Amino acid sequence: MGLRQLLCAGLICIAFCAVVRGGDESSTKPNVLFFICDDLNCDLGCYGHPIVRSPNIDRLARRGMRFENAYCQYALCGPSRASFMTGLYPDQTLVRKNQVYVRQYLPDVQTMAQMFRDEGYFATRIGKIFHYNVPKHIGTGGHDDPFSWDVTINPRGRDKDDEDRIFSVKPGEYGGYISWLAADGTDEEQTDGIAASEAIRLIRQYVNDDRRFFLAVGLYRPHTPYVAPKKYFDMYPTDQIRLPQVPSGYLDSLPPKARESLTKKKEHVNVATDLAQQAKQAYYSSISFADAQLGRVLDALEESGADKNTIVVFTSDHGYHLGEHGHWLKTTLFENATRVPLIVVAPGMENDGRVTSALVEMVDLYPTLAELCGTTPPTCLSGVSLVPVLKNPQSTPRSSALSQLNDGYSIRTANYRYTEWGANGSGGNELYVHQDDPQEMVNLANVPEHRDTVKRLSRELHERIAVAQRPPQGLKQIPLKD
Repeated sequence: MGLRQLLCAGLICIAFCAVVRGGDESSTKPNVLFFICDDLNCDLGCYGHPIVRSPNIDRLARRGMRFENAYCQYALCGPSRASFMTGLYPDQTLVRKNQVYVRQYLPDVQTMAQMFRDEGYFATRIGKIFHYNVPKHIGTGGHDDPFSWDVTINPRGRDKDDEDRIFSVKPGEYGGYISWLAADGTDEEQTDGIAASEAIRLIRQYVNDDRRFFLAVGLYRPHTPYVAPKKYFDMYPTDQIRLPQVPSGYLDSLPPKARESLTKKKEHVNVATDLAQQAKQAYYSSISFADAQLGRVLDALEESGADKNTIVVFTSDHGYHLGEHGHWLKTTLFENATRVPLIVVAPGMENDGRVTSALVEMVDLYPTLAELCGTTPPTCLSGVSLVPVLKNPQSTPRSSALSQLNDGYSIRTANYRYTEWGANGSGGNELYVHQDDPQEMVNLANVPEHRDTVKRLSRELHERIAVAQRPPQGLKQIPLKD
């Protein structure tokens, strides 16, 4: 056989092997590391917080794009997670409370992870992606969706064994009340430390096997109880903790349902200063602990070389109050509860270290990842792709971001937050001008000079609600039972 024939035969062999290994254009599709914290607000170094230490989240932001104005669709774990994992609004998933499986009302929905499975990715869940009761369901499958994954891992650490040592403002209640523990032992003994170790193991395995992956890692912190090893508590002396001030009579300026969202737990009303400082110390400690686990996973990703072809998404399911508006935890329609941190690292994008002020929603994550990976999402998605923003931070795919809570709906625009409660605002409304009032403490909805602004924003809100309530095209929607 001559040289020419040998070369031709060699090229044919190489091409054949490439196809067998998935080495056609599909082999260039990026992996995805979807990393989400639980109940994490924007109290982070890269978002300008003066004392919270989050060096690994910050370094991720320096590698990718940080979204300054990202918003969840429902400030409660279950509804929010069902929403962004399906790319649909809560009024479309019909998931508006926690103890609900995503297929209870949408049996044929294709979740984001399921899309990746169908496209040949190996989809793995570690920890909390769909809803779990915390800490009750740690170590179990919670309200997970088994159709979404090839493999699931439910870590369980010493934080479960140490529950009887946890302090709570309501004794014996942990997940729904401010509660904390400065824990003994190491990071790796905690549930989230185990999750990070599992993620590290799988990244190495998938790289070694040349397996394209969608790896979702869901940490439980900083969700209550705020549990972290003692060394993280030492980072935040309580005398450095500052508490927000709420003026006398503030609640009288709000519609009744807004007041109710702030005061429904009597144990969280007028929390004593020393307890409030300890709670914030514990929350910040949990952030730094979670940040360290992210750092371990990012180190492994970089050491494996997979970072060069892996999209990394870092976010939270919703925001969180730490005494702002006199409230603790989540479940409000204020900025504190609806705004989430969002960082996206997309290889090949010239967006390293950029920041965008574009208004985005968590339902946008599904179509964004589909476009970045060249996969085919279902046509019923309500989100919009953020790829134009990743290419150009000045891009504005939305004029507002929509959130809801029970029968309240709120939109955040570039300079306003406008909220209505009840049908057509029958339960009252709120207007906040962010340029003058970024803390949303002065309700101007009934001030005459803002009447035209209220009318305009009300019209836009109703248009957004109408779209968010459309039944998802092509999906069977099982009506809610009374």
